[in-house]
Amino acid sequence: MKSVLLIGLGKFGQTLGDALLKMDIEVLAVDKNEDLVNTLAPRFTDAIITNCMNEDNLKALDVPSFDACVVAIGDDFQSSLEVTSRLKDLGAKWVVSKATTEIQRKFLLRNGADEVVYPDIDIAEKLAVKLTSKKVLDYIELNDEYAIFEIVIPKSWIGKNLTEIRPREKYGINVLTVKKGDSILPDVSPTYRFENGDNVHVFGKSKNILKYTK
Repeated sequence: MKSVLLIGLGKFGQTLGDALLKMDIEVLAVDKNEDLVNTLAPRFTDAIITNCMNEDNLKALDVPSFDACVVAIGDDFQSSLEVTSRLKDLGAKWVVSKATTEIQRKFLLRNGADEVVYPDIDIAEKLAVKLTSKKVLDYIELNDEYAIFEIVIPKSWIGKNLTEIRPREKYGINVLTVKKGDSILPDVSPTYRFENGDNVHVFGKSKNILKYTK
């Protein structure tokens, strides 16, 4: 079973911890706020009250034993930076740190973070994409150019198959799966005829998919 050391139990840390536990990943939650840890302890595999700015406290957590360490300290960037650096010095396998600005991201990467996440920015960008088109239900950005989108099929697709629609040739859109309610059709046959209510997961250049869904 994989394990994660989660440092910081703000809203982001709590939400991430809950999501990891649902995936059967062991979570050691750490925060210096005694009341917060005591309140949240029953939700996690284990929870410890400690100040990770103290190197001895951090050593005691046996950092190398975890598959990943997440620095979710949101209100004190200096602490986030120092804890990130110390985790790497102590032999952390993979360090993910939370940032709110591009400058913070650069400093965190220079000081040991293997990956930096922007929860607020990611949510804002996803909302912006959804507001751009009512047909976009969700998306995962793979890089600055490509993404996977979940979209409502256009009415023109109903009753037709991929051979007739030719989304790849016409629009540069690759259909990956069909979503029918809570069910997923993972292998979409070229002869499958789309039905009213179908959603599809598509892959391609973000600008092409957004242009098509508009």
